[in-house]
Amino acid sequence: MLAYIKGKLEMKMTGYVVIDVGGLGYKVFMSEVGIENLGNIGDTVKVHTYYRVREDDISIYGFNTLEELKMFELLLGVSGVGARTALTMLATCSPSEFALAVVSEDVKALTSIPGIGPKSAKRIILELKDKIKKEQEVEAIREQIDKKQKDDNKFNEAIEIREKVNEAMAALQVLGYNKKEIEKVFEKLDYKELSTEELIRKGLSLLSR
Repeated sequence: MLAYIKGKLEMKMTGYVVIDVGGLGYKVFMSEVGIENLGNIGDTVKVHTYYRVREDDISIYGFNTLEELKMFELLLGVSGVGARTALTMLATCSPSEFALAVVSEDVKALTSIPGIGPKSAKRIILELKDKIKKEQEVEAIREQIDKKQKDDNKFNEAIEIREKVNEAMAALQVLGYNKKEIEKVFEKLDYKELSTEELIRKGLSLLSR
């Protein structure tokens, strides 16, 4: 199975790119945003890949970041969501925005994505939220906040902070990171000064290192 492809960018086409690796041209399907951000023709590029094998099709899907790959894999696990729909979602919604929409049950945000109706949005939320161990997660968040409060008297709005961190950590779990990894990273973040989405983005940045 291919984890990533690194080589010379030969072509940028609608819906896919061609990357030359040692004289072999790999056709890699990507979102339009992913293609736009990949680089220029002739550049050496690296894409994280999902290798899909079916009876009537063998395809490679490419992503600029591991977070995008994880989001794609999660979406393919939702009944009724195919590869094309998943790529469309990646083109219009970042992993952090998507994860936040799931944990906050924001149907409106998901239905703003082309091809996603209310039923599909609710199914995505239901199936992905089932993967989160809510009670354990909430308890872990409370322990983290209590620890920070003992060390820093700035945290006077504990309830509001708990809710914010709860959503951010749950969003990162939706994207495939485990609780221990997230807790370790969140010890480095200033909960009070960051919004929920900023917490998710900074968490992603630290976790992907």
